[in-house]
Amino acid sequence: MSTIDSTLTSFIDIKADSDFSIHNLPYGIFSVAKDSVRRAGVAISEHVLDLSVLETEGLLSLQGGPYFDQPTLNAFIDSGPDNWAHARTTIQTLLSSDNATLRDDAELQKKVLLKQADVTMHLPVQVPGFTDFYSSKEHATNVGTMFRDPNNALLPNWTEMPVGYNGRASTVIVSGMDIVRPSGQLKPNPDERPIFSACKRLDFELETAFIVGKGNRIGQPIAVDEAASHIFGMVLLNDWSARDIQKWEYVPLGPFNAKTFASQVSPWIVTMEALAPFSTACPAQEPKPLAYLNEKDSDSSFDIILSVELLPEEAETATVICKTNFKYMYWSMAQQLTHHTITGCKVEVGDMMGSGTISGPTPDSYGSMLEIAWNATKPVTLEGGATRSFIEDGDTVIMKGYSEKDGIRVGFGEVRGTVLPALDFNFNE
Repeated sequence: MSTIDSTLTSFIDIKADSDFSIHNLPYGIFSVAKDSVRRAGVAISEHVLDLSVLETEGLLSLQGGPYFDQPTLNAFIDSGPDNWAHARTTIQTLLSSDNATLRDDAELQKKVLLKQADVTMHLPVQVPGFTDFYSSKEHATNVGTMFRDPNNALLPNWTEMPVGYNGRASTVIVSGMDIVRPSGQLKPNPDERPIFSACKRLDFELETAFIVGKGNRIGQPIAVDEAASHIFGMVLLNDWSARDIQKWEYVPLGPFNAKTFASQVSPWIVTMEALAPFSTACPAQEPKPLAYLNEKDSDSSFDIILSVELLPEEAETATVICKTNFKYMYWSMAQQLTHHTITGCKVEVGDMMGSGTISGPTPDSYGSMLEIAWNATKPVTLEGGATRSFIEDGDTVIMKGYSEKDGIRVGFGEVRGTVLPALDFNFNE
């Protein structure tokens, strides 16, 4: 755990509730309006600091660079922890209130500080592979209670290993993109053949994801006590899910088309260095994990406050329908990464690993509409009186997350997606 330097302040005006303080400095990829050139920046208050300009001006020089006049962050991430640390220190120094280099140079500020409202954000990394875990005990218990035996909600392997599946990297998308309602096979009547239809039970899953910062060689697992050094940072993740497609297809091999249409992430990667002061203990694990999953550091989770808001098309105000916390996760990111590689599986820089739905112990902390409305038996009442059991066309789902301690806030911004109607398939033409 690192400490927060509360004396560090910026010459930029930063509101107390801003996710993007000088203690954060998350990385993203942006382009200016009517400009297709993508490059790297960090978020600070309501601004984007253009790192490619800092490189050009000789104010940010990293070994093996330049790295930031590129359409993804992969090369910078791959350059290693020494460059990560040097970049962070340099950027903090340039933005600090007692450094004149940028503070007193109005022309330079015009070049490097852009309004977030004036830029377009893009997927921050090229994602070679996407894996989604299932690591919230509360979520797994809720789902098992609904669809199996309430007295044996967890399958026997769940408390022995981080369960997960390999998803589709090709449909990892950035916040702000619309979601087309998926269509596929549904089986509404158990005594009849399946039908082809638009999904009728579209859901969100409140998750985070970590970005692999250092890969491994095929055949060489990553040890659990070394796993943290292989993680660059985290994003928010909405793992959109078609529950009715999933119900019919998931036996015997698990999720497939119900999960392949969209996995939506926030545009800013919050680094593990920025999150370090907010580390906390994982929940007690019983039985004790096998030796290869047994961590020496008990503080391998993070106190990240998370929420979900639902905004219907016709509404003026969004309704907060979930408030939870990442610290409820049963399996840590280190355990997930180690288990993923224990057979010798190779992971690569930019790989994204979803946490699985993050649910807490109370109904208002459940991380999916499936749980919040308890499989459509307890519809949710929104501001204005509308109700929801699942997500409808025109609805916008907004997820937010931040950590806060001693008056210092480190946040993720948001991941936002609006649902469009399903495509009109006519198989008779």
